[in-house]
Amino acid sequence: MSDKIERTGKPLIEMCNMQKAFGGIRAVDGVSIDLYPGEVVGVLGHNGAGKSVLMKMLSGAIQRDAGEIYVNGELAEINNPRDARSYQIETIYQYLALADNLDASSNLFLGRELTTPLGFVNDALMEAETRKIMGRLTPNFRRFHTPVAGLSGGQRQSVAISRAVYFNAKILIMDEPTAALGVQETKMVVDLVDELKKQGIGILLIDHDIHQVKTLCDRANVMKNGKLVGTVVVDEVTEDDMLGMIIAGKCPPGGIPGPGAINSDNAAA
Repeated sequence: MSDKIERTGKPLIEMCNMQKAFGGIRAVDGVSIDLYPGEVVGVLGHNGAGKSVLMKMLSGAIQRDAGEIYVNGELAEINNPRDARSYQIETIYQYLALADNLDASSNLFLGRELTTPLGFVNDALMEAETRKIMGRLTPNFRRFHTPVAGLSGGQRQSVAISRAVYFNAKILIMDEPTAALGVQETKMVVDLVDELKKQGIGILLIDHDIHQVKTLCDRANVMKNGKLVGTVVVDEVTEDDMLGMIIAGKCPPGGIPGPGAINSDNAAA
């Protein structure tokens, strides 16, 4: 993790008492989390813990059964991905949703192409804008005319993130951004996340890799069986502490226990 942040003012995001059930299974059960500008907050847990469902409710991919979402202190209505984008929330999925046969600028403006006054696609302007945004986020990127299928994993992440930031995202949901990346590519993503933080962008990071959460995140929310075990400042706990949260549901000293913690008064029997 890079420099510590000061959480002042209004949160970018507050998710309050979020609930979602599929049949008789409560995938998310009374979870509340928040995110401040320039902060990276991890959401982690085993498969089936509910972390992805929680984030899909924020992204509009899944409609919540109950709960409230506040963006910049105002109650938000998010029922689909278009609603989420209207609140400057973008999701960077693990598979990145890139068109492999197209280059960086064609992917950045895919479906939102810039045109000339006569209505033709303005390739030169799109490339210039791509160079500008990627120069801001990843100054060493040079392969602007290479189909993204030929880019490294870290470079592909850069294209996907640059697309979100270009279209004014203030809140990014990132799904395991360093999965299957090598050491150098992972370093590239870490540097990119640090640059996003400096620009005041808030990031919610879905992951199960505790080491990467310790590297990338300021705080971490651990979920188990659909409930929030607790929230911790990552610099104040060990990897073993977080592992204990994931496996045993035990919130360590200094953490803020949630209703899913075994040492919480609200914990289920």
